[in-house]
Amino acid sequence: MKKIFLLPLLYLFGTLLISSCEKDDIGGTNGEKTAGEWYVTVVAVDEAGNVVYEDDELFGIGHFHLDTYNTVANDPNEMWIDDNTNFWETKGKISVDPNALTFSGEDVQNEYYDSQFTVTNGKILLKAATTPSGMPADSIVFNLNFSDDDYPKELGFSSYLVSGYRYTGFAGDE
Repeated sequence: MKKIFLLPLLYLFGTLLISSCEKDDIGGTNGEKTAGEWYVTVVAVDEAGNVVYEDDELFGIGHFHLDTYNTVANDPNEMWIDDNTNFWETKGKISVDPNALTFSGEDVQNEYYDSQFTVTNGKILLKAATTPSGMPADSIVFNLNFSDDDYPKELGFSSYLVSGYRYTGFAGDE
């Protein structure tokens, strides 16, 4: 009698266990095409895009992490850009064209301190970079200016050019 009662109970438990293993499709955010962690460098360029000063001539920062991520509104046409205080303490919302993978922002209010910055010519290029380990990765590039920066006028350059690749997390790409 115990076996007759135990067998249907075991069958029910097994069915529940198997059906509970189904995955739900969670989906992504509206900004997932442009969101990412990036490993970038900064150089100073003239109006034509020619490098005037390398990083080691101005700041000596080298590579640093930059983040781009979606806003709370989950609007695909805007994103946060954040240098995590690694360069000029830059954080603000900028405009995005998610289809063209381009972005910009004029006189963007900086969230780290009271100042503005401008992002121009922003692009994400799919698989256009090669990481130090030799693997393909997405590339990011944009020009950056700051309202509280006298270096361009004093040193004779137009803007900062920020460029790099999507961070892989692999030690060989550091």
